[in-house]
Amino acid sequence: MITLEGFLRCSRLEASQIVADNLPEHQQRSLAEAGCLRFSVTRTDDPLVWRVEESFIDRKAFTFHQQRVATSGWGSKTAGIIRDYTITEE
Repeated sequence: MITLEGFLRCSRLEASQIVADNLPEHQQRSLAEAGCLRFSVTRTDDPLVWRVEESFIDRKAFTFHQQRVATSGWGSKTAGIIRDYTITEE
């Protein structure tokens, strides 16, 4: 299993609004992927920071997710947002 945990760190409120606006579709598409066990992006108490928690059944499913995201609308619209993630493999 591959687990990704961490934060999206927006530099301004406009970037945080981009996350909010695009998250429903991104979350729906991610949860529909084969091998996705958990996918959660939630606001924290800081309006510029979002908590990210993802789990995938194996490296293949995780790699597919990463490749899909890189070429998606979510990927392009949130490209400038800092990703502060830790990835573990069990």
